[in-house]
Amino acid sequence: MSDNLKKLSDEGVSIWLDDVSRERLRSGNLADLVRNSHVVGVTSNPTIFANALSKGDAYDEQLRELAVRGVSVEEASRAIPTYDIRWACDVLRPVYDRTDGVDGRVSIEVDPRLARKTEATIAEAKALWWQVDRPNLLIKIPATAEGLPAITAVLAEGISVNVTLIFSLERYGQVIDAFFAGLEQAHANGHDVNKIESVASFFVSRVDTEIDKRLEKLGKPELKSKAGVANARLAYELYEQKFASDRWKALADAGARPQRPLWASTGVKDPSLPATLYVTELVAPGTVNTMPEATLKATAEGGDINGDAIAGSYPAAHALFAELKAAGVDYDDVVRVLEDEGVDKFEVSWNQLLDTLKTELEAKA
Repeated sequence: MSDNLKKLSDEGVSIWLDDVSRERLRSGNLADLVRNSHVVGVTSNPTIFANALSKGDAYDEQLRELAVRGVSVEEASRAIPTYDIRWACDVLRPVYDRTDGVDGRVSIEVDPRLARKTEATIAEAKALWWQVDRPNLLIKIPATAEGLPAITAVLAEGISVNVTLIFSLERYGQVIDAFFAGLEQAHANGHDVNKIESVASFFVSRVDTEIDKRLEKLGKPELKSKAGVANARLAYELYEQKFASDRWKALADAGARPQRPLWASTGVKDPSLPATLYVTELVAPGTVNTMPEATLKATAEGGDINGDAIAGSYPAAHALFAELKAAGVDYDDVVRVLEDEGVDKFEVSWNQLLDTLKTELEAKA
């Protein structure tokens, strides 16, 4: 079943699972995916935790103990996810050791209500790093304007970071610059930059969802379902340019490792599209693809992996965006809407998580 996944891995793509739950951990499912399906990392977000908590009885024992101790809902909202993330880090630790810390990584997101608050994000990131206390952890920080200086500051502390909610090429360039600045400061602070890992999560399917909606209104259906892949390919072009710079070479000489592009939001939203679209069309060395389990299975069973899918694609990608602009699609507005919606959606999920915790803690008190 995993031959296609092996092909993908052999092309230099790290396969990460975009899901974690107590049930997945206690059943051994995550360990099985690591063992048999070439999964070498895990990502999470507030929506994933809210969904996990609302299903089954896997959290009952810990909820009961938290209720007996009389902890607050806010404290519980950190205790429960960090428990899962710590466990997942332990499951992935052999991968971390085998790959010298490149993979075997598990991500946890800062409270999304802090996405527009720089200092609070820095403090929360440091607290989560301390609370999970695993070297293979990644702290997810959203790539908002306020998040950029937080990314630099957290990296400067020697903490590994997964930058999330990246939609635009301009913002992605700013994220790379924030990464460079963070590593420069970390090096100046005496940290071993070789131990600091970072990925930049560039969202794919949501770009198609937003642009396709606009193309329908503009009467241009022939351009649908192309922008997400093209946008990600141009992000990879920018990655290649930035990491060929003298600034990066100086950091590499100090032992730093590049911030890899991570393709996120890779589950197709349009059922008429191939389930593996955002995997097979974005194969390139030195990337990460984080997939929901359904996408992972679809790739294992039918993904057509034929080498590097990005090399040579830049002229066509630029041409597509010229067509989109001529058709009336405002790229800057698209990415602004997507960033705002991304932050809002995670905040809604976080509030759902808090509401669920409040109900559960009261019931078990």
